[in-house]
Amino acid sequence: MLLLLPPSETKRDGGADGTRLDLGALSFATLDPQRRATLAALTALSADAEASARALGLGPTQADEVERNRRVASSPVLPAIERYTGVLYDGIRIGEVDARGRAWARDHLAIHSALFGLVGAGDPIPAYRCSHDSRLPGLRMGPHWRAAIGPVLADEAARRPVVDLRSSSYAALGPGPEAVVVLRVVTDAAAGRRVAISHDNKRVKGALVGALVRDAPALDSVDALVGWARDVGFRLDRSDDRRLDLVV
Repeated sequence: MLLLLPPSETKRDGGADGTRLDLGALSFATLDPQRRATLAALTALSADAEASARALGLGPTQADEVERNRRVASSPVLPAIERYTGVLYDGIRIGEVDARGRAWARDHLAIHSALFGLVGAGDPIPAYRCSHDSRLPGLRMGPHWRAAIGPVLADEAARRPVVDLRSSSYAALGPGPEAVVVLRVVTDAAAGRRVAISHDNKRVKGALVGALVRDAPALDSVDALVGWARDVGFRLDRSDDRRLDLVV
């Protein structure tokens, strides 16, 4: 099984001494042409601090984000699952996960980055600032990524179940084929209706993924995921062939 996660605007600084970005070390190698183009556009943009602030939606206290982008090709790297911070990743608490759980994360989690496309949880990446709505010179995020990521997800879905936990903005950068199952966080409402929630969405997804990496279950189907979730206290309902409801 492969679970697709959204990235986070916030990222941890630092990395292993003496390391730097190596595109050859990233998963999903067919995305390398798009990665190189996005990196080149971001590097060109970072030469102009004011233009960077406008294009990346940065405020006056976020000048350090431009400096991050200037150093993106030479700054040290961390596994992607450790690089991202924020509510979802704080819920995973990867720093508390043992070797077995980290191996499970490497094998079963992918993160959708606006800069690198899909990356594996263990892929070594630098700190950067680039979002789904960033306006890079000569590059439109949607067309740039959609044509490349769609075939990658189709290949993955042909060999194992794929569950999409991405936000709608990142899913739009690489819509999955019909075989991909989309997970949404919902609550039961009146008259038997279910309503998607936004305020707790990231926290709940982080808790689910955190439980998965700690338990490291063998999951060969979406139904197996639903059964595992029930056993550990999550309510996952398969409402149809393309949707899972995580009910809170």
